[in-house]
Amino acid sequence: MSAIREWADATSSAEQSVEDVTFFPDTYSRGFRSLVLLGSAGIGAAGAFAIAPGAADADIAWKCLGVAAFLGGLLSTWSPCGYSSVSLLRPVGHSPAAVVRWLPTFVTHALGYAAGAVILGGGLALLGQFLGLSGMTNAVLAVLAVVGLVYGAHQLDFLRVPYPQRRAQVPHDARQRFPMWVIGALYGLALGLNYLTYVQTPLLYVVTLAAAASGEVGAAIGLFAIFNLGRFLPLVVNALPVKDYVVQAWMARNQERAAMFDGAVLVALGAAFAVLVLS
Repeated sequence: MSAIREWADATSSAEQSVEDVTFFPDTYSRGFRSLVLLGSAGIGAAGAFAIAPGAADADIAWKCLGVAAFLGGLLSTWSPCGYSSVSLLRPVGHSPAAVVRWLPTFVTHALGYAAGAVILGGGLALLGQFLGLSGMTNAVLAVLAVVGLVYGAHQLDFLRVPYPQRRAQVPHDARQRFPMWVIGALYGLALGLNYLTYVQTPLLYVVTLAAAASGEVGAAIGLFAIFNLGRFLPLVVNALPVKDYVVQAWMARNQERAAMFDGAVLVALGAAFAVLVLS
């Protein structure tokens, strides 16, 4: 418990303003982004039209949410804590022996993410039950459609809408505070709870709303487990003989592409849900 309290104090003291990246200032024209928006909406709508006659709306919605949750987890790597997980949780060296010594950190990090999914998903499902929510009704799908379309347009830089987050980062000196496997567990829990640090993809909002609306503990935990799996998997790169600054440089070069893909997924998801509501 003392380690957790010390970690929480350190995290709180490290809180700082983490600004949204200003996307597409030069690289992508408004015309190109318009094509991405319209194309994504068309793909989402066409996909829903294609499978809607043979399946229940709720089944379609959960399948779409599962795919979007995993992609959202991957895209959350393009955020301050995504960058730092690559550098903070790296092995000391890349010899086979170093990677073996690092494996307990890899495992405890995964367990931290799993615990975060259970706590957050379970809590949201219980909240949904308290509020009387019971699954993917037309009203819920309509809300998810609006959130997807609006935040998709936000990511594609067509409008600016509020994106409230706890604008904090885990302190980078955590590696000197605790044993490496403890850092892996605590860092996994912090990131697995998703709202303790800054997450740059609004797909987190869609997953949160869907988990609460489900009113089912198992479904909500499963949805966040998929999201957290996407967040966790990029850590595998640390087992490879590649420098963390090389990985971070690649991520920085692809920051705008990641944001645009994020917007495309949100728009496609919103359009698919809109079709389900109207069909």
